[in-house]
Amino acid sequence: MTEKATRQGSCLCGAVRYNVTGPLRDVISCHCGQCQKSSGHYFAATAATLENFRLTEDRGLKWYRSSNWAERGFCVECGANLFWRRKDSDQVSILAGSFEGDTGLKTSRHIFVADKKDYYEITDGLPQYDSYPDDPYSN
Repeated sequence: MTEKATRQGSCLCGAVRYNVTGPLRDVISCHCGQCQKSSGHYFAATAATLENFRLTEDRGLKWYRSSNWAERGFCVECGANLFWRRKDSDQVSILAGSFEGDTGLKTSRHIFVADKKDYYEITDGLPQYDSYPDDPYSN
């Protein structure tokens, strides 16, 4: 898929739909406790600049402030987790599974692996980090 291709995505019921035109970050798998609690497993998310991201339907969209510096977007009608964004950022993270069809994306790394649950192993050979590398919000 080209850098200028338009990708479309939605929640399960269609009450939240979006388009992204332009480049997407590689997928990062996050194993932190918040991602586990909000999804039941871990998040696999890409990211786009807000300039390249457009909601085409938002009647079901609700933002939940999950920390002092970030919030998570989900559909209030079907419960689908869709987005994560950092306060004062020009990007939005998008759960990769919410895109329609193939994405052409690749997973690049795993973060917060110190928090992963014991019922699965990470065996794909990708880099693993106990936190988010170079994260200004990590202690």
